[in-house]
Amino acid sequence: MDKRAALRRMIGEARCVVVFTGAGVSTESGIPDFRSPGGYWTKNKPIQFQDYMRSPEVREEVWRRKFDSDGTFENARPNKGHMAIAKLVRSGKASHVITQNVDNLHQASGIPADRIIELHGNASYAVCLMCRTRYEIEPLRRAYLERGDYPSCGCGGVVKTATISFGQAMPEDEMIRARDATLDCDLFLSVGSSLVVYPAAGFPMMAREAGAGLVILNRDPTDLDGLADLVINDEIGPALSEVVGLTNAEASPETAGQRRGTV
Repeated sequence: MDKRAALRRMIGEARCVVVFTGAGVSTESGIPDFRSPGGYWTKNKPIQFQDYMRSPEVREEVWRRKFDSDGTFENARPNKGHMAIAKLVRSGKASHVITQNVDNLHQASGIPADRIIELHGNASYAVCLMCRTRYEIEPLRRAYLERGDYPSCGCGGVVKTATISFGQAMPEDEMIRARDATLDCDLFLSVGSSLVVYPAAGFPMMAREAGAGLVILNRDPTDLDGLADLVINDEIGPALSEVVGLTNAEASPETAGQRRGTV
C-alpha cells in the first residue's frame, strides 16, 4: 500500500481527526515560508513585541512594512491543500484545524471560524491592545497611502495586527482549545509544518503521548518524524487532494464562500 493510500485508510478508520498546519500548506498559494531562504525573516529583521509597544518609531516601521508590501497575503487564495482540509472538516471527520499560519486562508476555504484555532493570530485585521476594537486592514492602508497616517485608536491604545509577535505571550484561550482538541482526537495530522517552533510544535507530541495516531505530511523531513506512524514527504496540495478525493468543484475557492458557515 502506498503512503497516500495508507493515509486515506487511517483517516477512514479514525473517530476524530485534528489537522495541524504550518507555513508549508500556504506556499502553494504564493505565500513564502517565513524562515526558509528567501522567506520574510531573511529580508526583514524580526521586531520584538516589547519594542513595538515601547517605541512609536518601531510601530511606524512595522506598519510601513505592512502597507508597502506587494499584497501577497491580501491577494492569496486557498489552494488544493486548504480545500482538502476543508472537506475533512465538512465531512465531520476532522473536528478542528490548529494552525500556525496567520494568512486567513483556512477561513477563506470555507471552514467556520469556531473550527479553526489560530495559535499565532491573524494578519488580515488589526486590534487595539487596550480596548480590543477591531480594525480592518484596507481602511488603515488607504489612510496611510493617502495621508501618511499610521493606525491609532481613539482610546489611546496601541493598534497592532492581530498576530502574535516575537516576545508576545501565546494566546491563552487558543492554547487551551488546542490542547483539548488534541487530547480528544485519535488521529493527529500535521501538514506543512517544520515542527521547530514551540510551543505550537508540542501538540503533535502531546497527541502521540495520549495514544493518538500521528501522521506528518511535509515536503521535507522534520525532527519529529521518528515519533510518527506515517511520514509523507510530498507536495501538500496534490497529496491531500488525492487522499480525500477532492473534486474539481470542491477545489475551487469560488465555491468556498457559498459553503462558509455550513461546513
